[in-house]
Amino acid sequence: MHGLFTSLDAPSFNALLRRCLFIGLTSVAGSALAAAEIQFNTDILDLNDRSNIDLSQFSRSGFILPGTYSMAVEINAQTLPEQKVAFHPPDDDPKGSEACLSPELAAQLGLKDEKAAALDWWRGGECLNISSLPGMEVTGDLSTSTLYISVPQAYLQYTAANWDPPARWDEGVPGLLLDYNLTAQSIHDRDGSSRNDISGNGSLGANLGPWRLRADWQGRADDETVNRQRSMEWSRIYAYRALPALQARLTLGEDYLYSDLFDSFRFTGASLNSDDSQLPPNLRGYAPEVVGVAKTNARVIISQQGRVLYSALVAAGPFRIQDLNDAVSGSLDVRIEEQDGSVQTFKVESASVPYLTRPGSVRYKLAAGRPSRLHNGSAGSVFGTGEFSWGISNGWSLYGGGITDNHYRALSMGIGRDLLAFGAVSFDVTRARTELRDETLSGNSYRLSYSKTFAEFDSQVTFAGYRFSEKDFLSMSEYLDASISPGPVGGSKSLYSATFNKQFRDAGLSIYLNYSNQSYWDRPDSERWNLSLARYFDVGSVKNMSLSLNLFRNQERDQSNSNGVYVSLSLPLGRSGTLTTGASRAQNKNSYSARFSDRIDERNNYQLAASDNSVSGYLSHVGDSADVDVSASVEKGNHRSFSLSARGGGTLTSSGGAFHRSGSMGGTRLMLDTGDVPDVPVRGHGSPTRTNAFGKAVISDLSSYLRTAASVDLENLPANVEATRSVTQLTLTEGAIGYRTLDVIAGEKAMAVLRLPDGSAPPFGATVKNTRQQETGIVNDAGSVYLSGIQPGDRMTVSWGGSERCGIRLPAALPADGLTSTLDLLCHAVSTDNAQSAPASTHMPDDMEKKSS
Repeated sequence: MHGLFTSLDAPSFNALLRRCLFIGLTSVAGSALAAAEIQFNTDILDLNDRSNIDLSQFSRSGFILPGTYSMAVEINAQTLPEQKVAFHPPDDDPKGSEACLSPELAAQLGLKDEKAAALDWWRGGECLNISSLPGMEVTGDLSTSTLYISVPQAYLQYTAANWDPPARWDEGVPGLLLDYNLTAQSIHDRDGSSRNDISGNGSLGANLGPWRLRADWQGRADDETVNRQRSMEWSRIYAYRALPALQARLTLGEDYLYSDLFDSFRFTGASLNSDDSQLPPNLRGYAPEVVGVAKTNARVIISQQGRVLYSALVAAGPFRIQDLNDAVSGSLDVRIEEQDGSVQTFKVESASVPYLTRPGSVRYKLAAGRPSRLHNGSAGSVFGTGEFSWGISNGWSLYGGGITDNHYRALSMGIGRDLLAFGAVSFDVTRARTELRDETLSGNSYRLSYSKTFAEFDSQVTFAGYRFSEKDFLSMSEYLDASISPGPVGGSKSLYSATFNKQFRDAGLSIYLNYSNQSYWDRPDSERWNLSLARYFDVGSVKNMSLSLNLFRNQERDQSNSNGVYVSLSLPLGRSGTLTTGASRAQNKNSYSARFSDRIDERNNYQLAASDNSVSGYLSHVGDSADVDVSASVEKGNHRSFSLSARGGGTLTSSGGAFHRSGSMGGTRLMLDTGDVPDVPVRGHGSPTRTNAFGKAVISDLSSYLRTAASVDLENLPANVEATRSVTQLTLTEGAIGYRTLDVIAGEKAMAVLRLPDGSAPPFGATVKNTRQQETGIVNDAGSVYLSGIQPGDRMTVSWGGSERCGIRLPAALPADGLTSTLDLLCHAVSTDNAQSAPASTHMPDDMEKKSS
């Protein structure tokens, strides 16, 4: 502190002291009663001219001059977007001022229906009568340009820590987007042959109001020594929107049937589904997980009926993919392409958990259209389907549904029971009748599902469950396959599926088990299981060592088997590095490896690996415009390979655009605008990013219908940038392009002395603003002011007494060190026709700004 004072000259020190006294006065004013007039003892101020003081804006605490203001609205600590807020004198207090909560703003409070229906209004229905909600408080604060609203929780709809009622959901702004995921590989074998390929998928989209138009694409180009293949296709073109009043999602175009009762297939038509993602987090469903082991740096591709859902490079060793959409259902195809040219394939059954619904609620799914195939067009006649789940009571749910076309009919009924401490269970029966060529088949299918989370034991079991189908039972997708492909029509016989997680925290042990078995009436069975054990422990001074075991078996119905075991020991090295040694056995081959992984910084990490016959490297970079992964490997006497992966996107709105990272194709995102100020670090979901040359940054992969916060990274701001409003939060609907501005001032800092044309100085307490109406300084004694965010040649205005009084222009060349040099600036008078002696405000109402301009 002593160094700070000694570095300031006397004028700077006096200015700093007066500024502190000025801030102290505002604090004293803020602690007084709102209705009371505050008298200031100006004798305590060390001022040369005590007659030239403007403290009127602080004379009545909480008083805001009647008018219309641009203010952020904060409801129970949640900030809504900036909007126009009017202040009017109450009918019983002509000299007072009260915030006018318009019907549009009152709708965002998220009141229960019975409370909203009982509201009172004044000024002819323009403003909410706050007294109609006892306990509600509304306070305006011009120093932060915020309207604070406190509403008793008993009046509000259901809210959670990161979830808001539909009244506060944001549909975003109109815009265009293009997301991509590209992977290129080059493999050269020792015999001179080579294989180069590039694959990708992504989404092209447009948003208009609540509607989202999406066109998903995927393609692949293989260039082998003796064979070349090219493919590029639109895998799905569709439009959708949320219907918050129904807690549902309407989809038009090409889609996949998402059902809790029937299997999934592709169709062209329309669907209306209760949307679990619009429910509070504790009422949502589960997303499928995919686990496996990569022998080398590999590309993992997850698809369903030919449509790519997920594609990424993974480093050698075990992997676990958990970020699939929870709307995905049915059988998933997993393909692991190793850098040595080998390929692993298996299927994952994403079975559903028990179909339970809250008491008194009804969930439903409706769809109609024509089945279609990705490559062959339509594949059947027009169909219709519907299903429901009704919460009968606190413990029981009744559910059922049907699906039909000209030659196929199926009806399902079931019941679910919440067993409380023992989990949840459901049982259903489906009967199908199929007219196929010259025969009619009828059969039943039975399903038992169970799920339980043992929070007190850090474990979860999902037994989703057991399904048995009679020989003459065909699902809709099996019927569609049989109708266009001659041959046996026998379908599935039984499906077992179970997942178990358990944490033994005291012992430092975790267990993960996944098992599925699919049997058929006329084809070989397929079986897959994966067991992972991990044990964390300390040895002497070495902390957080781990020993893990992975056992896996994949047996597909085409008799392709993939069995193996992987054992590894990891120990920390340095500040963030980890050395892992491992041994594995797969396809009757043993291999040994050692890997070292480390984090270079917040954006970069790498892995170096060596085995008994190969070496490899893997680098992952998190960029502002894209995520980039690079891997390379050399196998002794066999091949060498190189892979490159990039994931990103571009978003364009009427306010500007930006390139950015993107993982979820066509998903929800937020554009942040810092007002043309470039290189501002911002944080949101995931790693930080920076605004581009136009002051725009996009944060992608946001969770829909969950509250999202974004902010300026104050610790890493450039030296010439200040943030006056650095945090924003909002809840976006699915696929929305959110837009928010962050109040950032960029420019140099300097001490200045303001003079009026007659030689006098603006009064103590006058405010200085730039052309964007950002406050850049407060006038001290004798016209001295500390200015921030100034640019050469800029114009600024000085206000006191409730209006703009004069304007200054900064010189074209600013001093090299504005804190040791003082600028002498002449403040040219502006029109004073509307100058008033009424109590002033540091922020003028919008209608007064129009008059003074």
